[in-house]
Amino acid sequence: MKIEKLTCHIGAELSGVSLAEAAHNADLFGEIRAELLNYKVLFLRDQDLTKANHVAFAERFGTLEDHPVAGSDPQHPGLVQIYKNEQSPPDHFENAWHCDATWRDAPPMGAVLRCVTCPPVGGDTMWANMAKAYADLPEHIKTTIDGLKARHSIEASFGARMSQEKRHALKAQYPDAEHPVVRTHPETGEKVLFVSGFATHFTNFHTSENVRYGQDFAPGSAQLLTYLIGRAAIPEYQVRWRWQPNSVAIWDNRCTQHYAVMDYPPCVREMDRAAITGDKPY
Repeated sequence: MKIEKLTCHIGAELSGVSLAEAAHNADLFGEIRAELLNYKVLFLRDQDLTKANHVAFAERFGTLEDHPVAGSDPQHPGLVQIYKNEQSPPDHFENAWHCDATWRDAPPMGAVLRCVTCPPVGGDTMWANMAKAYADLPEHIKTTIDGLKARHSIEASFGARMSQEKRHALKAQYPDAEHPVVRTHPETGEKVLFVSGFATHFTNFHTSENVRYGQDFAPGSAQLLTYLIGRAAIPEYQVRWRWQPNSVAIWDNRCTQHYAVMDYPPCVREMDRAAITGDKPY
């Protein structure tokens, strides 16, 4: 297995390795998992995986989870089909910086994404290193956000385009989750900035230390949240991947955010994604 580092802070391309083999080879899988912790997102070309191989490899990390809004392959539960074509309605959930499914109490640990069909140009995906984003924050900001928690909502994101009745039903099934603004990576111990497009507000900001006047809370707290969410957009923290059929990306959802560039309509873009169940952030 060869490893090519792609940027200074995130991402590496692996070559000379088969994920189909790694699905049944504990030593090879262990090497790949170790490099994922090092680089946070891994990329591979020319992986002629069947859907069963894709699922088998992803399940080496843990149990897979379905998505309540995006459709899954009927023969392979947990393999979410992100298929866009000329007739697809415009969706804007991919082309925003986000950490997957933080509206869950236990967001995914990571995901394995394979390109089935892609445009001749366009449709790239970017990832950002949110451990580096936290490390670079000014010290006074780190002090302010230490101990803060934020609410994350599927209702305000995927539910926004639904009728009120369906939106409320979705929220009843998936109540807003509360997570620390700064989480600790359970394997590396890194501190990670853990707010993205699903975060709606802080839940414990309104204290005497933070709020002296009304403006400190509104718009003060919202401006701070916007500032923190915007850290993912800094190019120095990013890697950008150009897709080809049978390319694969494996990412650690606990310490990255990603953004799928929507510059390709009306072309076809079809991706299979296996998301791995995670643990509750702390």
